[in-house]
Amino acid sequence: MAQSRRIERVAALIRREASELLLRKIRDERVHQGIMSITEVEVAGDLQHCKIFVSVFGTEEERQQTLLGLQSAAVFIRGELGRRLKLRRAPEIIFRLDRGIEKGSAVLNLLNEIEQKRIKHKIQEDDDMQFSSFT
Repeated sequence: MAQSRRIERVAALIRREASELLLRKIRDERVHQGIMSITEVEVAGDLQHCKIFVSVFGTEEERQQTLLGLQSAAVFIRGELGRRLKLRRAPEIIFRLDRGIEKGSAVLNLLNEIEQKRIKHKIQEDDDMQFSSFT
């Protein structure tokens, strides 16, 4: 149990420091093309590997360019994390696109469409009932 709390703390620290690094230290234009945020950090039990999930708001091309920029900055970020967090060995970093927000937005759009069709259908039924009461 204590080790899992340590892993969670390290993941939270990595998220905070990586966000700071991406905001202030990374100058690669590819990273700053779209609006990007770190959504989750998963750290392996042995603290040797780390997956950083990012959400990028923009076109598919901007997402891919941002991911390429992040991958090229991974070595720099790993070194900085090792220094800032004072870890014996900084974890290898892998960046992954998180499409959760994108999928959630698509589901909300579908629900809105269904609601609009339901309202339209209800209005049409009400109009039909009113028309039939006059005849």
